[in-house]
Amino acid sequence: MPLDLSVVIVAYDMTRELPRTLRSFAPDYQRGIDAARYEVVLVDNGSPDPLDENLLDAFQGRLRTERIDPAPPSPAHAANRGIELSKGELVGLVVDGARMASPGLLHHALLAARLAARPVVASHAWHLGSVRHMEAAQVGYDQAVEDRLLLEHDWESDGYRLFEISTFAGSSGRGWFGPMGESSALFMPKSMWEELGGLDERFALPGGGLVNHDAYKRACALAGSELLVLLGEGTFHQIHGGAATSVRFGWEEMQDDYASHRGEHYRPPSNDAVYLGRVPPSALDHISESVRLAKRRIERQQRAAPGSG
Repeated sequence: MPLDLSVVIVAYDMTRELPRTLRSFAPDYQRGIDAARYEVVLVDNGSPDPLDENLLDAFQGRLRTERIDPAPPSPAHAANRGIELSKGELVGLVVDGARMASPGLLHHALLAARLAARPVVASHAWHLGSVRHMEAAQVGYDQAVEDRLLLEHDWESDGYRLFEISTFAGSSGRGWFGPMGESSALFMPKSMWEELGGLDERFALPGGGLVNHDAYKRACALAGSELLVLLGEGTFHQIHGGAATSVRFGWEEMQDDYASHRGEHYRPPSNDAVYLGRVPPSALDHISESVRLAKRRIERQQRAAPGSG
């Protein structure tokens, strides 16, 4: 039986984070999707210690694993290997294995993909906690605080509670209705991934720099593609000392790396989006913030327009 969907997850040295990530993609957590119709392809990008076999055996759905060893510091090759191995007609890429999914992410990605002949289905990103993880040290937010926060909010029984304890990631800082810097979980038919050529492996910075941003922008530029953005769904980043969120590499350095490959600094694609989803009550504050940001952006554009004022 052909699979409707494959989810490719790339992980590196995430002993603490990966169990929660896998839990959030398990069939008894994801809603509205048959366990027999999707798979998770987990690619270990050369972690110091191999993946925990007990953790893998405990996963209730279809799970395949691949280990890249030795591995480059960028996740691009691992992501491409996962896409190559995938068997689903629709393939979703989560390039950071520390990202937990909302419960309807996969169901709504499949629904959205049916609305267009050449769909690019994008989802927004949040950071767990009250501040973005680049600023976590300034407010005393660390892994211990995050562990307590997740325990107190019983996310496993209702993953939409994660919206209550999260803030928009920088790439989603313009809100639901603004241009996205990248998609934290990007879904396209496998044929479109092949047409795109996957992630550009020339992005060699640890963590990949803007390689995921680049893939999203190139996907949005594919001929005939239509951008569909999921409402009420997304991913939630656990703090783990990632290359970007730990500020090991600043935005300027990643922009310079991007410019070395593309000849210009990165700017988000401006495709008009079709929105699909159901907004849980726990996400209403994020909707309100998104409306405020969108209105402010429109007002700035109107003031800057020729002949305004």
